[in-house]
Amino acid sequence: VAAIDYRHYERLGYVLYGVGIVLLVLVFILGRDVRGSSRWIYIGAFSLQPSEFTKIFMVIALAKYLHDDPPDTLGRTLKDFAIPAGIALVPMFLILRQPDLGTALIHGLIFVSVCLMTRIRWKSLATLTITSAVALPLIWAYGLRDYQRNRITSFLNPEADVKRTGWHAHHARIAIGNGGFTGQGFMKGTQNQYLFLPDQHSDFPFAVFAEDWGFLGCLLLVLLYGFLVIWAIRIASTAKDRFGAVIAIGVGALIFWHALFNLGMVTGLLPVVGVTLPLFSAGGSSVITIMVGIGLLMNVSMRRYHVPSVRPTLAD
Repeated sequence: VAAIDYRHYERLGYVLYGVGIVLLVLVFILGRDVRGSSRWIYIGAFSLQPSEFTKIFMVIALAKYLHDDPPDTLGRTLKDFAIPAGIALVPMFLILRQPDLGTALIHGLIFVSVCLMTRIRWKSLATLTITSAVALPLIWAYGLRDYQRNRITSFLNPEADVKRTGWHAHHARIAIGNGGFTGQGFMKGTQNQYLFLPDQHSDFPFAVFAEDWGFLGCLLLVLLYGFLVIWAIRIASTAKDRFGAVIAIGVGALIFWHALFNLGMVTGLLPVVGVTLPLFSAGGSSVITIMVGIGLLMNVSMRRYHVPSVRPTLAD
């Protein structure tokens, strides 16, 4: 990914996006129902989660469309973002139908982050914010399933149903508290070893890490994620073209929102929506997506400056 000039990916932007949409549709045909949702395509002993890959495909497609400067010096209007919004809404709709609220939210937040960093008018931003706020009751009533509403109400009142919908978040907080300042030690946490904490490898690995390594270990981990996000912003600010800058912003937003949502839901600051922790949670599709994103960051970073080729010449 890093070796091939990222500008070649611009030519394939819409093709890759189309492949991602086709894979999302195939989930409804070839996918299996696992714990109430169908998110994976099974190929022999392997499984593929298309909704992870569409994050990168969407970023490349958005970068291809938004690579030109805004037509107005004041920034882009909502009309200018109509097609980019469609690029984001199509995979979001298909992912919500699986259903997978967390991944759909990540797609939406990546789109919003890209819009904000590619100069949107303040009036347009205010209109978009008000419209989104008005739409929230409709989304609550018709866009969410019962178990998704239960997760949100459990977040608002975590002690209401600790033995069912609040079980994950409750024991995650216990694990974090047990870790203290320096932690219990590697594989010595009670919530982990006695299996009180479900989904340890997918949604709640941070709780296990916090119990084992404590506040100091968690601080180091958060700083590493912060470094990745700041690195992405730095690359975007020095990219040689807008296409590379939008890619860097999109990948940085992907890492930022994933880490924020996972850490938030594990610590009880956000509802449990099933978002993985980048490069930490189990899941091949998720890990590959983040690694491809980091490869794109390296790609844009390496090509920020033009280095002329040096040809040997005959001495006089």
